[in-house]
Amino acid sequence: MVYRKYDTFRKAIIAMGALLGIIVTGNIGYILLEDYTFTEAFFMTIITIATVGFKEVHPLSDAGIWFTSFLIIFSFGIFAYSVSTFTHYVVDGVFHNYFKSSRVRRKIRHLNNHILVCGYGRNGRQAVSELLAHKEQVVVIEKDIETLEEIVQIPDLLYIQGDATNDDVLDQCGVENAKALISTLPVDADNLFVVLSAKERNPNLVIISRASEEHSDSKLKRAGATNIIMPDKIGGQRMAKLVTQPDVVEFLEYIMLQSSENVAIEEISCYDMADHFEGKSIRELEKLNESGANIIGLKRGDKSFVINPLPEISLSSRDKIFALGTTNQIERLRKILVHGNQ
Repeated sequence: MVYRKYDTFRKAIIAMGALLGIIVTGNIGYILLEDYTFTEAFFMTIITIATVGFKEVHPLSDAGIWFTSFLIIFSFGIFAYSVSTFTHYVVDGVFHNYFKSSRVRRKIRHLNNHILVCGYGRNGRQAVSELLAHKEQVVVIEKDIETLEEIVQIPDLLYIQGDATNDDVLDQCGVENAKALISTLPVDADNLFVVLSAKERNPNLVIISRASEEHSDSKLKRAGATNIIMPDKIGGQRMAKLVTQPDVVEFLEYIMLQSSENVAIEEISCYDMADHFEGKSIRELEKLNESGANIIGLKRGDKSFVINPLPEISLSSRDKIFALGTTNQIERLRKILVHGNQ
């Protein structure tokens, strides 16, 4: 079971401390009142706390009888609480999950170029699923205990329990070394705070933020968000498109939601493009056709987009290519672009 700030672990520590305290008190009492040796005092304390009914080590004085009576009264509840807490701690797997969480935190400290996802609601789940499908290293920040129980069951998914608006939590996730952050928190003000904090710690961070209100869009942009996603707006547009152009929507969704073995749209950076491709037109780069993938768009160095580029359009190392094809076809296109051959 996942717990807030390791509450159950703290309870186990408190129970252990209380039990140790009553044992120390018993030892001191028997040594002072009955002149017992340490071994005798310890044995007498244990059999008294456990109420096992063994005979006392030596006959007790009146002071020793009163002390033993009060020791039984006070220790009985502490002993029962300690046994109950440790049983819960072990049987419910808290012990295992605590050390699993410790291993997770150690892994996170050594991450680089990973992606942070703040919030594991509907949008967060979809984002994580897509990122894991693309073999990205993901760290989820989630404060809800029940939601974390679900996250723990996902293999290779790293997580931190906490509030993403807390600067310390972002630091624990290695935001300084991350390459991107996706904030899907339900409250726009929280997303704004996350964007401001993350951008301050990592100015080069790519930040994608969710927004619910129309006016939040511009604020998040000014705060440093790279892109803003408004699920309600996108949902409304999709519903309208399903009325006016249902087949187009279904076709695009079919492409976007395919598994890695089927056709998908991928972006390929031309930054590492072979030198002899620089400035050449798509028509001149006939070798690219050998990949089997289709170039369906470009993003130019000036951030403008070209849809369905003409063969006469030339490529630059500042461009990005949008290609349609299978995973193998797109990978061949990537290799041809970089090495000039397959």
